[in-house]
Amino acid sequence: MRMARLALAFAAPFLLVSCLLSPGRFVSTLDIRKDRSFTFTYVGEAIAPEPEGADTKGKPATGKVTFTQNAAEMRAMADALGKEQGYRSVEYVGGRTFKVDYAISGTLDRNFVYPTNLDALAFVPWVAVEVRKDSTIRVKALAFGDMSDSGPAGQAAGGTAKGREGTFTLTTDASLIMQNNEDGATPGPPAKVVWKITPTTKTVPTAVIRFP
Repeated sequence: MRMARLALAFAAPFLLVSCLLSPGRFVSTLDIRKDRSFTFTYVGEAIAPEPEGADTKGKPATGKVTFTQNAAEMRAMADALGKEQGYRSVEYVGGRTFKVDYAISGTLDRNFVYPTNLDALAFVPWVAVEVRKDSTIRVKALAFGDMSDSGPAGQAAGGTAKGREGTFTLTTDASLIMQNNEDGATPGPPAKVVWKITPTTKTVPTAVIRFP
């Protein structure tokens, strides 16, 4: 039991970081083909949460239980992420920031969510693709909009968007039947939608695609 408690105590920082990472500066793309093949990429920063119980300057608040991160723990987290499928590189660059280069291809015969970590007790999905029975899919990039309205997961992350800036580009040669980008879509094939994301972006990028 003692060893189990020690193992859990050692693992806890990694679990918290893995389930609450949020985007920083980034470029992300999702290409979906009418044969249901897809490629998703995310290149940019991932930001770990502020320590629990920290004051506004990031220092532990007096008398509160805190979660702290040191460089060794953060590098270990980068090494752990780098072992997962899709990560071409993960580098801890100081502070609470990681540099991530992620790309994965597959077939949309089931839901796709990024990021995930099976060791975490919860996770905040940045981008989710929901496969439906009526030959449609819904794409929703939760972390690129106002996460405070995304239920418990978004609230767990505190709706954090500080330092978030980038683009999320969706391309498809299937039927794009709905998208919520105020600048609209560029006709195809392939159709193209580019959402520009800033710290103040409220709209969660969303689209619906129908397969033949």
